[in-house]
Amino acid sequence: MRLPESAHASRPWRIHELTGDFSLEDVWALPTPGGPGDFPRLVELIASFDPARSSYAAVRALFGVREKVGEALGWEDAGSGPDKAAAERPDGRRSLRERLPADLRDGPPAPEFAAFPFTQLYLTGEEWAVEAINRTVHGVLHFGWVAGDDGLHRGQMAIYVRRNGLLGAAYMAAIAPFRHAVVYPRIMRELEREWPRN
Repeated sequence: MRLPESAHASRPWRIHELTGDFSLEDVWALPTPGGPGDFPRLVELIASFDPARSSYAAVRALFGVREKVGEALGWEDAGSGPDKAAAERPDGRRSLRERLPADLRDGPPAPEFAAFPFTQLYLTGEEWAVEAINRTVHGVLHFGWVAGDDGLHRGQMAIYVRRNGLLGAAYMAAIAPFRHAVVYPRIMRELEREWPRN
């Protein structure tokens, strides 16, 4: 379920320290009810998700098209990812890891993504943030673990974006209808189906 920005912005997440120059694009409640100690299960589930194996043909098709177009136009070339120093990237953008305070930088490792080009920023007991840098955008996914009024905890996802010029603005405008109407609702259903219930 999509949430208002205030559902994320009002919480004392550490991500707010890093993303002052980013736009908060979306906030979603994840269908992952659990106890206070279940956040690591969510991290593992998210990291293992592969859209190429989605049970929804539309999700597979959209991610496939995005990958092919990105390859053809060089959006994700070897010099644009967060693992490259800013001086090595064509646009000079810096990874948010350069902004991390010591306690977050030295935090525990998280599992590697199975399929997405994201790199970990930090992991705590109730937050996980990752980033991706390409020629269109610098994006951040933030996952949090929040207590609900029903006594259960649930995952919450926020998407931050910093557009790279006109190309980034056009790209985000073009994909917005697909993200909101096709991709996210179906991913939520898959998370609900895969979420371990015990």
